Amino acid sequence: MADVTIIENASDADIAAWFAERLGAAMAAREGPVTITVPGGSTPFPIMEKLLEADLDWSRLVVWPGDDRIVPEDHEASNTGKLRALFEPAGAEVVTLSVMEAVPHFDLAWLGMGADGHIASLFPNTDPQVDDPRAILRLTPDPLPPEAPFDRISLTIPALLDSDGIVFVMRGADKRAVFDAALAGDSDLPVARLLGAASQPVTCFA
Repeated sequence: MADVTIIENASDADIAAWFAERLGAAMAAREGPVTITVPGGSTPFPIMEKLLEADLDWSRLVVWPGDDRIVPEDHEASNTGKLRALFEPAGAEVVTLSVMEAVPHFDLAWLGMGADGHIASLFPNTDPQVDDPRAILRLTPDPLPPEAPFDRISLTIPALLDSDGIVFVMRGADKRAVFDAALAGDSDLPVARLLGAASQPVTCFA
């Protein structure tokens, strides 16, 4: 079971400062790229905007979407398109998820979580496995979220676990209850499977 630190009532600026400190430490520790995977949705982007105000060498950052809707990158539902618009002007590289991509080890895996316990696009109906031999897969959520009724491409649990640290950012008491149950081992939802298999530090901003 993961070693989890829960930080409550942190502002977007507080969370951005936490990320900036971790990324700066990773950049100082070695030469070469620092690689993270990040979520989509409405919660992360204000944090990312504040993060990009930090004085870091953004040209060393490689950003992987944890998942995306299978739509063109100029579609309003595309996580990748939004990430490009945000990070590329600062000099960072944004990767397009493809089942042909070789997934690296991540310095940080930043995740959100749905009220149904899904992480990335690993919804409960997809039965994600901690020993999946694939790093990336295409899938169809069931039910399809009405606000984003598209097939998905997603990193798998093993790909997310191949990281130095895992970070959750979530809002709302309903999600917190789902996370707490998963942490206690009281569910078999995707988030519970990831937490049960995690050996690296996990930080949860709730």
